[in-house]
Amino acid sequence: MKEVYYTERLILRILEPKDAKLVLDYLIRNKDFLREWETDRSDYYYTLSNQKKLLGKDYERYIEGLMLRLWVFKKDEPKKVIGTIALDNIIRGPFLSSFIGYRLDKDYLNRGYTTEALQKLIHIAFDDMGLHRLEANIMPRNSRSLRVVEKLGFENEGISRDYLKINEKWEDHIHMVLLNKNI
Repeated sequence: MKEVYYTERLILRILEPKDAKLVLDYLIRNKDFLREWETDRSDYYYTLSNQKKLLGKDYERYIEGLMLRLWVFKKDEPKKVIGTIALDNIIRGPFLSSFIGYRLDKDYLNRGYTTEALQKLIHIAFDDMGLHRLEANIMPRNSRSLRVVEKLGFENEGISRDYLKINEKWEDHIHMVLLNKNI
């Protein structure tokens, strides 16, 4: 596995604790925007020390083959994080599966960056890692996110009731799945 990937317009790379300022800047810029879609975050989450710790844990999980988180940069803005994509809970053996996650800076929406980044992540998951199944769980009201995965060929396998607690409320999620037809 590589630690840096390129698409037509983007750089996708693994970050380490030394890069925590880039991540913290992204998170603070998008704190209010992401609040609607993510679990509650304490003030500590938005500290440099916490982001260093989280990046260290992500890197350890990458080395163990359990996760691949790539941070998204535009090629013409290589020092500014605009999002992240991830394969998480990678399971080998007969399952060969992973959850897929993604988020993008509020100022870069509707430009195809998420789709472009996820196309590369799907290629890595299926062609490089040999995974068979990718799963994305999306709140029904998140129409932008649903459009992205539908464009990429994910199919709806049903609703997971009260799947995650978001802003003190249990939220249903649509279980979207993409299968690797080459395995």
